Amino acid sequence: MTLVAGPLTTGPRPFADYVSLDAQAIRERTWAAKRALGKRAVILGHHYQRESIIEFADFRGDSFKLSQLAAAQPDAEAIVFCGVHFMAESADVLAQPHQIVILPDVKAGCSMADMATLDDVEDAWDQLLAEHGDTFTPITYMNSSAAIKAFCGARGGVVCTSSNARQALEWAWARKPRVLFLPDQHLGRNTAYRMGVPLEHMAEWIWRAPHPRQVNARAFEPDTRIVLWRGFCSVHTKFDVRQIEETRAEDPAVKVLVHPECPFDVVRNADLVGSTEFIIEQVMQAKPGASWAIGTEIHLVHRLALEHPEQRIRSLQKNVCPCATMNRIDPAHLLWSLENLAAGHAVNRVQVTEHVKRDARVALDRMLALKAGMSAAEAAALAKD
Repeated sequence: MTLVAGPLTTGPRPFADYVSLDAQAIRERTWAAKRALGKRAVILGHHYQRESIIEFADFRGDSFKLSQLAAAQPDAEAIVFCGVHFMAESADVLAQPHQIVILPDVKAGCSMADMATLDDVEDAWDQLLAEHGDTFTPITYMNSSAAIKAFCGARGGVVCTSSNARQALEWAWARKPRVLFLPDQHLGRNTAYRMGVPLEHMAEWIWRAPHPRQVNARAFEPDTRIVLWRGFCSVHTKFDVRQIEETRAEDPAVKVLVHPECPFDVVRNADLVGSTEFIIEQVMQAKPGASWAIGTEIHLVHRLALEHPEQRIRSLQKNVCPCATMNRIDPAHLLWSLENLAAGHAVNRVQVTEHVKRDARVALDRMLALKAGMSAAEAAALAKD
């Protein structure tokens, strides 16, 4: 490593040294470490991070956008990703060869991503192909492990984001008649339904079921077009239709704006549905006096309210909790990571093995082709490469 800004110590400083620091000391030392590292380290802050983390971010955005931005910083030797584990993995897949990726707290995971393990997905895939033959294309949401992205890349599949899930489904159905959609059932169901696929042509796959062919019987029916992995976001599934009804009763002028990871009935009853970037754009473009009830992670909702005081912005759920795993990235962990980097030590480095990285990159490159505006027919040819 060439990140040394001072004398190399014998080993990294333990996190225990940072636990008792007060907030002001952490803030001052974090700015000092950031200045010492300069352009050699880039700090990424996901939209769902708290303000005391976003303050230090060189870039903020969703996971895929941030990974792209980091890889485009040639002077950066270290990418400090203030997000969760699958995001750091994606950054490592897309990073340049000289870049390393740091996750300030390796316990910052994603419950949705953890719901789809490689062993479980491979088992489901084998059962589905045994019944239906080679008629499936796998699609995985960005919120999945590098291993699942690699699974899709190696089997002619693709990664999608919440903003291009429709494109990904069009691409997949142009190739084969069926899709296995991982790991978020709600994004898959909501997107497919808006594309005209009836619910009776969708099936859920309940992983680790004691009798998989009985429990997942619908997935083996001949008219099934999409099999939805039964994963979900622990934050977005807390929103419900009752909250929408109560909000509209309190404020008839309110617009309900939700993320497509929300349950089917919530999405059906909302005024607007879209990705995190879509939610931000709607608020930014709104006129003063606009009233919003937003169904997504609370830190983003609070930030939008602070940045747009001319509008009325609140969470659709009154007592919503933040994303618990995202919230593990706290100021003390960020400081610990930066000061160790400045001393030449990479703590909590996230590394994806080369064979997984290769196949995951294939699936991500196919997604990039779709985002670049390639037609479904043109993009289908890419899967043959």
